[in-house]
Amino acid sequence: MATVTVRHALGSYPVRVESGVLERLGEVVTERLAGRRVAAIADDRVLALYREGRLGAVTWDGEVLPFPAGEQSKTRDTWARLTDELLDRGFGRDSGIIALGGGVAGDLAGFVAATYLRGVPYLQVPTSLLAMLDASVGGKTGVDTPRGKNLIGAFHPPVAVLSDPRVLATLAEREYRGGMAEAVKHGLIADREYFRWIERETEALLRRDPEVLEHLVHRSVEIKAEVVSGDERESGRRAILNAGHTVAHALERATGYTLPHGEAVGLGLVAECELAARLGRAAPAVRERVEQLLDRLGLPTRLSAPLPEDALLAAMAADKKNRASRIRFALPSGLGEMAGEEDWTVAPPESDVRAAISVINRR
Repeated sequence: MATVTVRHALGSYPVRVESGVLERLGEVVTERLAGRRVAAIADDRVLALYREGRLGAVTWDGEVLPFPAGEQSKTRDTWARLTDELLDRGFGRDSGIIALGGGVAGDLAGFVAATYLRGVPYLQVPTSLLAMLDASVGGKTGVDTPRGKNLIGAFHPPVAVLSDPRVLATLAEREYRGGMAEAVKHGLIADREYFRWIERETEALLRRDPEVLEHLVHRSVEIKAEVVSGDERESGRRAILNAGHTVAHALERATGYTLPHGEAVGLGLVAECELAARLGRAAPAVRERVEQLLDRLGLPTRLSAPLPEDALLAAMAADKKNRASRIRFALPSGLGEMAGEEDWTVAPPESDVRAAISVINRR
């Protein structure tokens, strides 16, 4: 089993990446949540796949708290309903949570775990590519608000992460391709050779070749683990993981969260690479290379319909990286390299931000 260790202030946890690892879920629960009454929190779509036996031989038959699938469920209202249900069922401080599903389930269930009775342990079981590559690692939990994405949350590391690439066969094609955007981001920010590997293996990745897919998940987890282990609470270099996300979160909010996160990240990477070029921090070829790879992976590099620039700028104004009311971006300086000054972010002039947005806002 390929295991990556993520370190944090209170210890560490393993991320286990292996086809078939979910068959050991019961064993891991016994090991990592020993003596606890455990509930799984899962969206209704993933829960249906599980009950149909399409997630493999998952050895879990305990209590389950479902919620409606989709980003629209990642709210304080859903969090309140889930915590109230735990209270109604009599779950105590000796409880544990399993976050079963994609990034929404991980963020939401993690936030329930972080806040329920001032915190209980939880296990991450990601079932989407985006969650395996990125969202399940790092201990960030939270919910969205009308003012922006992930503005209410907590840092709460899981006790372990179980990533089984075999279950990715259940993903819809659009959702699967969307997850690739985070892998492209990881190569862009930290590993030029990994970026080149994705370029070489594009066809195998689109075929969902098991060995290639397992390497993709493992290498992305390694990159994220290295970054978050050195900066658990995003006070410095961890900000590079937000590459593409300042624009992405604004696009999601401006579209009422109908634009999938992975596609928003891909578009955000194009716009922010263009911004880096306009500021003289990266060569224009970086944006061209990123855009070409996203296109080959079947991800959009232009919006299907233009969005008002003022609305996007207003959404960016709520970004968590901002300081002194200035919108800040984590920008590349080259393939595998990020601009590293101050807190690893840059506050560009609004005119340059508008110009960068215009690149993805036109056909």
